[in-house]
Amino acid sequence: MGTFYDALTGQAVNRNGVGAPPIKLYSKILATRSAVYLLGLAKSFASYTLHVTSISPITGELVASGNVPSSVLSGFSDVVVLRDVKEPELDPRLVWLEDKAIKSFPLSPSLKAKPAVLKGATYKSVQDVGVSDYGQFVAVQEDGSGRVIRLSSEGLKVIWEYADSATSPQRSDSIYAGGLDADGYPYIARVFWSHVFKQASVHVLASHLAEGKGLVTGYTFPFRTGEYGVISHVAVDAANPEPYRVLARLFLTTSTGAVQLWQQDQLQWTREEGLTDIRAAELVELPERKVAAHAGVEHESFGTRLRRQLSDAQDFPQYAVNFARRFVTGSYASVSAPVAHSTNATEPLSRDAFGFRKVIVAATSHGKIYGIDSANGEVVWSRVFGLGWAAQVGGLIIPAKLFVTRTVNDGETPQIVLVTQRKANNGLVDTVVFHVDALTGEDAMGKSAPRDVLQGQDVVSGPLVEAFLLRTDNGRAVVLFDEFLQVHLYPETEDIRLAFEKALPTLRIPLKSGPPGQRRLTGHQIPPKVEFTGRHIAYQTWTLPFPPTEDIRAVFSRPADPVASLGKVLGNRTTLYKYLNPNLIGVVTGPSATLPPPKDAGCGVYLVDGAKGTVIYHAVLPSVDGVCDIKATLVENWLVYHYYDNEAGPGQVKSHRIVSVELYEGHGVDQKTRSSDLSSLSNETTSISVYEQSYVFPHGITTMSPTSTSYGITMKDIIIANENHQIQSFPRRFLDPRRPKQKPTAQEMEEWLIQYDPVIPNDPKRVLSHNYQVAKTRRIVTSPALLESTSLVFAYGLDLFFTRIAPSNTFDVLSENFNKAQLVFTIGGLALAIVFVKPIVETRRLRGRWHY
Repeated sequence: MGTFYDALTGQAVNRNGVGAPPIKLYSKILATRSAVYLLGLAKSFASYTLHVTSISPITGELVASGNVPSSVLSGFSDVVVLRDVKEPELDPRLVWLEDKAIKSFPLSPSLKAKPAVLKGATYKSVQDVGVSDYGQFVAVQEDGSGRVIRLSSEGLKVIWEYADSATSPQRSDSIYAGGLDADGYPYIARVFWSHVFKQASVHVLASHLAEGKGLVTGYTFPFRTGEYGVISHVAVDAANPEPYRVLARLFLTTSTGAVQLWQQDQLQWTREEGLTDIRAAELVELPERKVAAHAGVEHESFGTRLRRQLSDAQDFPQYAVNFARRFVTGSYASVSAPVAHSTNATEPLSRDAFGFRKVIVAATSHGKIYGIDSANGEVVWSRVFGLGWAAQVGGLIIPAKLFVTRTVNDGETPQIVLVTQRKANNGLVDTVVFHVDALTGEDAMGKSAPRDVLQGQDVVSGPLVEAFLLRTDNGRAVVLFDEFLQVHLYPETEDIRLAFEKALPTLRIPLKSGPPGQRRLTGHQIPPKVEFTGRHIAYQTWTLPFPPTEDIRAVFSRPADPVASLGKVLGNRTTLYKYLNPNLIGVVTGPSATLPPPKDAGCGVYLVDGAKGTVIYHAVLPSVDGVCDIKATLVENWLVYHYYDNEAGPGQVKSHRIVSVELYEGHGVDQKTRSSDLSSLSNETTSISVYEQSYVFPHGITTMSPTSTSYGITMKDIIIANENHQIQSFPRRFLDPRRPKQKPTAQEMEEWLIQYDPVIPNDPKRVLSHNYQVAKTRRIVTSPALLESTSLVFAYGLDLFFTRIAPSNTFDVLSENFNKAQLVFTIGGLALAIVFVKPIVETRRLRGRWHY
């Protein structure tokens, strides 16, 4: 029951008008032999007051209840409940920080005691380090030095002060942690980083040793702050194998999300738990083994090259023997076998025979970027983001977008560019770019050493509005827009600038604009003329306002995958030509986040021509209690979106739905408008045919993505992550909107069309994760392999999952049971027969020319 207050006097009253005490929130329970204490806070005028209630442990009756004279500002974070289980005769105490002084209140059933003050110093915090049940806690003084205080028969007593623990630029702030040994004796460890020695130090206090005077042992351990960030939290346990020897084991977490266990100065294991919060990830193709081994030798001298080639020639006999054995026996790599990875960590990464092995570059919200071997999931390299000038005030790096700016097809090692937002603790926001080698993690800018933090380049002094990758004849460049729509290029070289200016006439940039709750989509174009600021500034060309009850929730575009076929040949030999407008973008809208949703609030899915703002396709979907959970994807001319339909009509049920939409040129078959090459000014960009069909889907999903192959020949599958923590694939045949409602005709069977069924079957064979639970998947990234038939799938969220899929089966690889040896022997026998038969045939032919 809540408390009511008189409007004139402010006095608390109950429902009958009788005065009532203020609300008390109990936070802790302490059970002793004499009483059970309920410890909580009562709100006073400017702070909190400690409140204690004692209850008889035998009868459960209330013994006493009242406020402790106190003033607590930060709630129970500045309160420690202290007792000593090894000396139960000592009364427990309630300890708190008040006006930079430590006060305590002895807990007895009658609650008749008075608070006491610990004199001699001023403090800024008290810390319960986990050994308060053994009568000890840590108090940090105003200068930052730490003291260990213990409960005794006289009250609180300072038993130790850590030397050189005051705040200093030579070391980080100390972290204190307590633990027990096997005999139940308490230990308190102080952990800090030394900027002078570049190592972490530990001081462990054992208060029961040295005849009760206390013993402190110290050591350092080689914590790599450039690789794991700074230490955030510490847990400790200890052992005392000899009278004056203490061994400690530290369990710590870091600012990058890593978890480590240290046995004294030896690292036992590390878990990169920061990978549970990936914000951006891409799969990068690896070079061939020979290229990988000889990378970076283009500048070697003639003598060095000659020695290297002679060294490589030593392996030629073995290579020839192995080649002959593989050729005869057919013992080649298998597409179903696991991808082999090198056991030699010194060897550079290289791809396998079919290109299944790639490096996964992933950036997390914990300020770190990783290179992960897709063959085994091991972290090959990792780098911690540097804060630049913000290191003096603190801040964080938030990854925004990740681009592959150089691939192995460019003849060099692949590189990636990560666009991030740096939010400093002083409120300033900047856009910072990090440029690294995808194989080694080395800084491509050359600003930071391999073991040091990764330094970026400040590109925009302010927040980022949009960024995209521009592919030019001179390479790939990242185009960024600041809040004033000024264009920033990275790398900003003369070749890139000229290539960017050459591409300006065809660039169209759709952006979200307007305050939240009044979002609209706007199109922009970049003029060739540079403004007085020295940069190009985009100007608005069109605006697409949405209904005032709708807010833009997501904008998505078609992936830059190759399109193998421009049309679909029907069974009657006519053709439907695909609508491949390169400016097509998708938009998902929902009820405004700032306005109360109306009763008829709905959601929307739009396909918009980004060159002129024309709506190509629009669907209105129902919301669930004002929430729109729509997942959509667009590939080639195919749009797929998923939602929950809670508006059951006659003969219908509430269910998850998936809608498949295909767009074709013109208003019928054999109508070709060349949509991929049309000018944005042409009216034929809106001349389309739409085929649409809805299906009942078995699950809710968290994300979806289409498969991707090298040349776009293979049929597309939709990869989804469902709410049952599974990764599934659904063939396009199941989601074809042209599935006939009746039994397929002969012509429809030629197109491999199957009869329409309103329910998509939940086939266990379509589960890619098999017996694995892939929890809370946020995004699925697909990438082509060297085989056209195979697509690689990487899903990340709370878990990471990698696999490969062949939507049209492995049509470009011979079957594994194909008898290659028999084929070789047959060809060899035929060749041998030709060798013997050819002279005989020539002899007979010669004799036939003579006449006797």
